[in-house]
Amino acid sequence: MESVLKIINLEKTYKEEQAFLQKAKKPHLVLKNINLEINKGEIVSLAGESGCGKTTLANCILKLITPEKGEILFRGENILEYNKAQTFEYRKKIQMVFQNPYSSLNPKMKIYDTLAEPLIIHKEKNREDKIREIIEMVGISEDALKKYPHEFSGGQRQRIAIARALILKPEIIVADEPVSALDVSICAQIINLLLELREKLNLTILFISHDLNLIRYLSDKIAIMNNGEIVEYKDTESLFNNPENDYTKLLLSSIRTIKTG
Repeated sequence: MESVLKIINLEKTYKEEQAFLQKAKKPHLVLKNINLEINKGEIVSLAGESGCGKTTLANCILKLITPEKGEILFRGENILEYNKAQTFEYRKKIQMVFQNPYSSLNPKMKIYDTLAEPLIIHKEKNREDKIREIIEMVGISEDALKKYPHEFSGGQRQRIAIARALILKPEIIVADEPVSALDVSICAQIINLLLELREKLNLTILFISHDLNLIRYLSDKIAIMNNGEIVEYKDTESLFNNPENDYTKLLLSSIRTIKTG
């Protein structure tokens, strides 16, 4: 299969703020020797408890923060060595869908302007055609283009946020808990939309969640994170049917207990 993203020996440290006259605190290692490879068209999920490093890893991949060690290879090129112009182009190819669609959309901008903004920034042509194509793909009516974010439900706003992420036709979408704020029925609609878009656009998706039932339904592969490390990474059914790591087994036993209890 065609590798699109490869992470090699990645480490990220945060330094805690030091109060006046306090002893210096040791830096906190948030990501520890992360290795991960994602192939074109796959949906790979990062799973683990809050604070395990999932979002930090996503932010490194998006080049929003810089790790101290390791490499992040996009099609064989280390993005950590990119200059400003190369980073600008890379950001066309990888986009983010956030947990809260309302906070990720500018409340003062109409939906048309929200979708047009990245096209303007990247000097894309045929903007109206591209906007109409993407709203049809995500199930938004043309009337919506004249409205503001507050005029929509949470599910509709997330469709708009997905449209904005896809407007530049990226290769990779990073989705950080994109349905955790939605009702169960709406959540299912958004997940099915992501699956449809993956097929139509041959998208690669890095999906971040703590919901293992959801991840099982959605993912081709799953990486389990614990205390800043990937402790197990394998295809979905192998992970659920034959977990090897003790932490993975603990996570799976907890959801089984909830389901049967």
